[in-house]
Amino acid sequence: MTTAATSHELQDLNNALSRSEIGVHDEHNSPDQTLPPVDGGIQAWRVLLAAFMFEAILWGFPLSFGIFQEYYSSLPEFEGSPYITYIGSIATGIVYMGAPLMAPLVKRFPMYQRHMVVAGWIICLAGMVAGSFADTIGALIVTQGVMYGVGYLVIFYPVVSMVNQWWVARRGLAWGILLGSSGASGVAYPFIIEALLQKYGYKTTLRAMAIATIVMTGPLLPSMKGRLPASHRSSLAKTDWSFIRKPIFWLYIFSTMSQSLGFYLPSLYLPSYVATAGMQSKFGATLIALMNVSSVLGQFTYGHLSDARFSLNNLLLSTMLVLTIVALALWGLATSLATLVVFALIYGFFAYAFLAMRVRMGTAVASEQTDTMTMFCLFSFAQGIGNVLAGPISGALLSPDIDMHGYGLGKYKALVIFTGCAMFANAGFSALAYLVPMKRNTR
Repeated sequence: MTTAATSHELQDLNNALSRSEIGVHDEHNSPDQTLPPVDGGIQAWRVLLAAFMFEAILWGFPLSFGIFQEYYSSLPEFEGSPYITYIGSIATGIVYMGAPLMAPLVKRFPMYQRHMVVAGWIICLAGMVAGSFADTIGALIVTQGVMYGVGYLVIFYPVVSMVNQWWVARRGLAWGILLGSSGASGVAYPFIIEALLQKYGYKTTLRAMAIATIVMTGPLLPSMKGRLPASHRSSLAKTDWSFIRKPIFWLYIFSTMSQSLGFYLPSLYLPSYVATAGMQSKFGATLIALMNVSSVLGQFTYGHLSDARFSLNNLLLSTMLVLTIVALALWGLATSLATLVVFALIYGFFAYAFLAMRVRMGTAVASEQTDTMTMFCLFSFAQGIGNVLAGPISGALLSPDIDMHGYGLGKYKALVIFTGCAMFANAGFSALAYLVPMKRNTR
């Protein structure tokens, strides 16, 4: 999800949804029905390819908003507006915050999953097209922010469910392919958007992106269908809510929220930071691309370490301590491209590594395996709150004064310090988790 999702977050959601299916009973499905084969065949590959394209094209767009933000900030009609950051933070925040609503709906009403995908696709396109006619920041917040975020939220969870139906024994292969979508789009999107904005402006760029989305994903809509006969209604296993009385649950909630307050800021502001430092705008796109590549490596590395039963609290604490140091030292003192490149690589690796352990955090708290989905949704909601709040907070922290030799170039001083403090607060919550008894089996 940011990359909704980041690549390992997609795998986490896949795991959570799969576990939640243990408690799903669909009385309309008959074991005697002849179904297409799983783990291969034309139909299974068609669904996987369609899911890959939807994730790469539709989620890659809001994750590259930092390029838009730098451009909007340079326009005379928008210059100095503290609300520009709201657009990107709301678009991604909605996808996270909507998890507790959409995930259960997808499971309870499986026959409408295809309708959800089409509806979400239309809403995303409408957000881009309507945004191309916007002349105010408020209109862009509603269109490129709220509308697009809602649209992708409606798309994402049905797509995950469909892929799970078609790929079972070879699900690791399927999700390995799907996870590559975030890396592919994360490298290409910043350069494409930056080039279009500089040559044609944001209105033409948004229209071009909408047309490209129609061309690249529209023909794939008929392929987006589940394997199982769709019933009108399914029932879900009941959740044991006793975990809300566990201190470890609240420590993980607060750590997730504090991390998300600073998590999104470098990807939002690095392009603007580069411009303020007097560098070419293409270097801003380069930094975002490098951060996205590094994020994939971080997610897979820490995802593997968590699967290998390394101490969860050790993994969480290590990511936050590194992020605190690189934010306050490298980003705050950066005046050259080389320093920013090192920062982007390290930050991308460790910031997204934290997200790779979300399901592991849930299994450390939940009493039953079927409660994992609920835990994932609650942690996603906490992530979304932080993402949305990061917009107005960061906008208020920017200074109008620029000092080319000062900490954070003067303009970004408070923003950099806030990012470091958010990560340090997360480290504090992770450290407190050592004092709280945990389940022996955190798988």
